[in-house]
Amino acid sequence: MQALTEKQVRRSFVNCSKGEANALTLPKEFDELDWAELEVLGWRDPKAPLRGYLVVEVDGEPVGIAVRAADTRMSARRSAMCLLCQTPRSADGISLFTAKRMGEAGRNGNTVGTYICADLACSRRVRTEIPPWLQERDPAEVIEERSFELHERVLGFLESVRR
Repeated sequence: MQALTEKQVRRSFVNCSKGEANALTLPKEFDELDWAELEVLGWRDPKAPLRGYLVVEVDGEPVGIAVRAADTRMSARRSAMCLLCQTPRSADGISLFTAKRMGEAGRNGNTVGTYICADLACSRRVRTEIPPWLQERDPAEVIEERSFELHERVLGFLESVRR
């Protein structure tokens, strides 16, 4: 992902108002991000704990979507898998996130949802938490493949928001 400015991030959101985008809190380490290591910029809003944001590059331009976490958590005694980065975790590390659809559908209250890592740090996990069934392969190859797949899955979620 190419480096973005605060202004570019705020202008990228397609499913919230300009006022909502201007009010969001960027990640604390925004100025220190290693953009080359990101397929998607994801973070939770520290001032509004149920809110989160995903920004992905589409045809060289940033596109962002605002998401909302479920206000309940799954049991830590169960296992679950993030449907974006495909990383298995304890279920309390996964949350159902919903995103308001764009346009009239969103104004009518229509949303789409998926299970995502609760901290929205999928870009980090595709590099650091290699599932056991992939650990015998070349690490660089696995990371490249998982990074590509993460990007594609985020684009798929974005498309469901745009419908």
